[in-house]
Amino acid sequence: MMLASIAKPSPSLIVAVAPGYQTIGVFAPALLIAARLLQGLSMGGEYGTSATYLSEVAPANRRGFYLGFLQVSVVAGQLLALGLMLLMQRLLFTADQIERWGWRIPFVIGGLLALFAMYMRRRVSETQAFQDGRRESSPPVVRQLIQHWRNILLAIGITVGGTVAFYTFTVYMQKFLVNSAGLSKENSTLITTGALLLYLPLQPLFGLVSDLIGRRPVLIFFGLSCTLFPVPLFEALSRTKSTVMMFMLCFAGLLMLSGFTSIHMLVKTELFPARIRALAVGLPYALTTAILGGTTELVALRFKASGHESYFFWYVTIWAAISLLVYLRMPETHVRRAAVSPARRASSNQGDC
Repeated sequence: MMLASIAKPSPSLIVAVAPGYQTIGVFAPALLIAARLLQGLSMGGEYGTSATYLSEVAPANRRGFYLGFLQVSVVAGQLLALGLMLLMQRLLFTADQIERWGWRIPFVIGGLLALFAMYMRRRVSETQAFQDGRRESSPPVVRQLIQHWRNILLAIGITVGGTVAFYTFTVYMQKFLVNSAGLSKENSTLITTGALLLYLPLQPLFGLVSDLIGRRPVLIFFGLSCTLFPVPLFEALSRTKSTVMMFMLCFAGLLMLSGFTSIHMLVKTELFPARIRALAVGLPYALTTAILGGTTELVALRFKASGHESYFFWYVTIWAAISLLVYLRMPETHVRRAAVSPARRASSNQGDC
């Protein structure tokens, strides 16, 4: 947790003060890419730790519902950023001012808010499950991580497709609406904001569904839909002239994504015992987010610049298909829904403390 707390303000502030291409040449985009990768790494560490904490304090039969609100907090941050952008676009600055220096303001605010988050995090007490696990005699943490290498690989497989889809439908989508669908930046921001507002309440609802029918069916819904529909969805977005249709298609992408974002962290917390849970969940997610999430927009823009934008749609599809194969083969992690032997159930219950 502390590593993420220290790291998170830095990349936002690096982006805010980074010199431009005219000042340091090719080092400017290299610095921005490094900062984005560091953002992904630090966010992954924090997100995993927060998910672990919530999973251990939530009622056992409503963990999906409670963990859904973790994603609500993520989307709320995005909505605040979009709201600030709308304020800047409509009232505070001209388009030229935003292009030249105004775009740095949200990163300054984000870095300062992260300092407040560090202060709040230091005052949170450890959960009873973690304290009980720490008192037990067990092998060193590194050895336990090695012992759970299969579940760590499983956690990465669960994550890869959703990470690419998340950054596609929530971050890159706004640029796609401008660069490929022909919208103005203001209208693109409005459509993205409206779609995210509808996406927000879906997170605890999908989590509740996973409490009732299990985690795997919800993940399979995401994996199957994001394997079948990104290509036609983006093709339709690039051709339609109706802003209403654009909004509906953007929300459709977020609806598919909800099958992943609502519960994926909970699923991973249910794979590991309490003593190593935060690290075993946070580290693979942080690395995956840094490598795939931090480069998704770059990959999309590269394909666009090369004249093969449709390749990126298939890029999203392929990663979703990889995760779908994992969902189809993985065990059900929700103990109440898992059809396992008594010995396996006892082991699962121990890891679910």
